[in-house]
Amino acid sequence: MERPTLRDVLDARKTIAPYVSRTPLISYAALDSFIGAEVRLKHENHHPLGAFKVRGGINFLAHLSEEQRRRGLTTASTGNHGQSVANACRLFGAKAVIVVPKNANPLKVRSMENLGAEVLHHGGNFDEARGYSERLAKEEGYRYVHAADEPLLVAGVATFALEIIEDFPDVEYILVPLGGGSGAAGASIVAKAVNPNIRVVAVQSEQAPAGYLSWKNRRITEAPMHTIAEGLATQTGYELPQSIIWDLLDDFLLVSDEEIACAIAILIEKAHTLAEEAGAAALAGAIKMKDELKGKRVAVVVTGSNITLDRLREALDLYRGG
Repeated sequence: MERPTLRDVLDARKTIAPYVSRTPLISYAALDSFIGAEVRLKHENHHPLGAFKVRGGINFLAHLSEEQRRRGLTTASTGNHGQSVANACRLFGAKAVIVVPKNANPLKVRSMENLGAEVLHHGGNFDEARGYSERLAKEEGYRYVHAADEPLLVAGVATFALEIIEDFPDVEYILVPLGGGSGAAGASIVAKAVNPNIRVVAVQSEQAPAGYLSWKNRRITEAPMHTIAEGLATQTGYELPQSIIWDLLDDFLLVSDEEIACAIAILIEKAHTLAEEAGAAALAGAIKMKDELKGKRVAVVVTGSNITLDRLREALDLYRGG
């Protein structure tokens, strides 16, 4: 796998432009006051699919041959990556078979089905679903799409970082959640190519720390995962994004699930913004590193908004109780 470059990201922007609208980067006075910094939210939750992954799926499908599209594609997902692949397959006329864990977010499952994908439930977590999807690819001849180890996916999602720097050229920090790692890897590629002084910080749940441990150990590492944030719930680090962030990422924070849940409520209260658990993780990280960020110019990526009503109630109850 060749690591994407800034040129690949610029090409990806041209590829996805007919299908993906630029998302806003907005500041909120109440959030600035709360963090003590000049904070702007990158609203990737404003995509029609409610998540940043839509960028990568379109870039990936646009580069497949007609023969590959005819064979069909399969992937594993906890939701947002699956939506992205399903949406892109619909746009480019390819069959999509998405394997999700048995406890997958029902909102995301329905979205994938509405987009025309065949959704199969298998296993108790993402990595078990991934293994089944890989077997399907071998048995049925589908093109298997890894959720992170695909250069075209990374280049596609990295386009959000181009938009951040264009809209906020004096940004000093970019905070982005990390599950599989395509978003953090993409942001690192763009930031370090444009302005090496921009600090890119990844944020992951301490209850699913495989990505963090892989980055810290500089080798692919597995770890238990028991997080409420399905978008961050991976059991291992992944080769391509890890190879990028080993070289380019400035810092990596772990936050608790409770801190993530409170960040969901804070986004509603102070920024009128709905986020799912993974989508609120970067703000949880910004709150945790308030002292370092004081007086700085900060972009916080809200990667998605696909949260169930039950999970939203739990987050609000926790925040009120705290």
